[in-house]
Amino acid sequence: MHNDPANGRSLAAIVAEMKGELREFTQTRIEMLKAELHEKLKTLKIAVPLAALGVLLLATACLLFTMALVGLAVAFFPSSPYRWFFAFAIVAILWTILGGIAAYFAKREFELKGLMPRRTIKVLKEDKVWIQAEAKNQL
Repeated sequence: MHNDPANGRSLAAIVAEMKGELREFTQTRIEMLKAELHEKLKTLKIAVPLAALGVLLLATACLLFTMALVGLAVAFFPSSPYRWFFAFAIVAILWTILGGIAAYFAKREFELKGLMPRRTIKVLKEDKVWIQAEAKNQL
């Protein structure tokens, strides 16, 4: 094998060292990605039930508004009182407020935490710049 007199290491030793560093580099990046995705999963465990609750409550509000409109239509007949309309309308407004609050918190949770692995992408971009700079220095 070819030995470089400057440092006394063979080409095979240098290639083996580079291979080990590349393996360590890749494993580090994979572990970073796994850790960041695990954090995102925690966010999803909180936000998804809140979003589901928001959808459920808003769907209930839609049904109750429909029933209130039916109640209003029935109220135009002289033999029907307005009390059913007001009852449905009050419950529909309540469910709309609660569903809106749940949907707001779910949306806020998604906006604050995001789903993209931002740290990993940032580190990989920095690695790309570093590798390009090293390649330019070697030429």
